[in-house]
Amino acid sequence: MTTTTSTVRMPGLSQQEFRRLASFIESRCGIQMPDSKKTMVTARLQKRLRVLKMQSFSDYVDWVLDPHRAGDELIHFIDMVTTNKTDFFREPNHFVFMADDAIPDLIKRSGAGVKRPLQVWSAPCSTGEEPYTMAMVILEFAAKNPKFNLKAQILGTDLSTRALKKGQNAVYEMERVAPVTLAMKKKYMLKSKDRNNPLVRMAPALRAMVRFQQINFMDDTYAISQKMDIVFCRNMLIYFDRPTTEKVVNKICRHINPGGYLFVGHSETLKDIKVPVVQVRPTIYQMPEK
Repeated sequence: MTTTTSTVRMPGLSQQEFRRLASFIESRCGIQMPDSKKTMVTARLQKRLRVLKMQSFSDYVDWVLDPHRAGDELIHFIDMVTTNKTDFFREPNHFVFMADDAIPDLIKRSGAGVKRPLQVWSAPCSTGEEPYTMAMVILEFAAKNPKFNLKAQILGTDLSTRALKKGQNAVYEMERVAPVTLAMKKKYMLKSKDRNNPLVRMAPALRAMVRFQQINFMDDTYAISQKMDIVFCRNMLIYFDRPTTEKVVNKICRHINPGGYLFVGHSETLKDIKVPVVQVRPTIYQMPEK
C-alpha cells in the first residue's frame, strides 16, 4: 500500500536546531523563545514543511538561517513563529481613558486634532483590531464633540507581513467583532450577504483613518516621519528582556510629542527602567512637556 505524504513521519526538530532558531528570533526580533516554546515552533514548522514538500527540519533550518538563500521564506518563517493575539476593545479601560482624558487633554494642551490631525500609533497592531478600535473611539468622540471638528490619523505597524495584510483587507469573522456593541457594528461595519460565511468589513470611514506599515522594533531607527500624540504599545514588551524593553521604549518615545501618551499592556510595566515618560495611571504614561 502506498503511504501518502501526510502520514510520513519526519524526524523531529532537535534541541540544537530549536536553539539556533530561537537565538535568531531573539537577535532579529527581540522576542525570547524559551524551551517551553519548542512544541509550538515544531508544530508550526511541520505545517510549513508539508506545504514546501520538505522532509527534514534540519534542511529547513539550514535554509532559512542562510542569509544568501532564505529569500522570502524568511518572512514566512517570522510570520509563523511570532504570535499575533489581539481583539477589538482589548483592555477596554484604555479606550475609556483615551476618550475621556487623553484626547481632551491633548486638544487643550496642543490643539492636537483641531489645529492639526491627532496622530495615533498602534505599535504593534497585529491584524488591525486595535487601530480600528481606536478609529471607532475617535469617531465617537468627534460625534459627541462636533465643535472641535476633530481630525485624526492612525498608524498601525507590525513585524508580520501576514498580520498587516489582514489589517489592510479590514475583513474579519463575525466572532472576532463580538466585543463591539451592536450600535457600533451597525455604524462602522459592513456585513457580508453570504450567510454561510459570516464576515464583516470595516466601513470606509474607519479604513480612511488607518494606514499600515511594517516595522521591526529591533531596528536602530523607525521610518516614521510624524510625531505621535497617542501610542499603544501593548502586550509586546512581555516578550522582551529588560534591556531590550528599555531600548525599544526609548526608541518609541523619540516619536512621541511632549504631552503625548504611551499605553502598555496590563501585564507590563516600565518600572525601574530608564525611559523619559512618567506614569499617570497604571499602564498609562505621558511624555513631559519640555
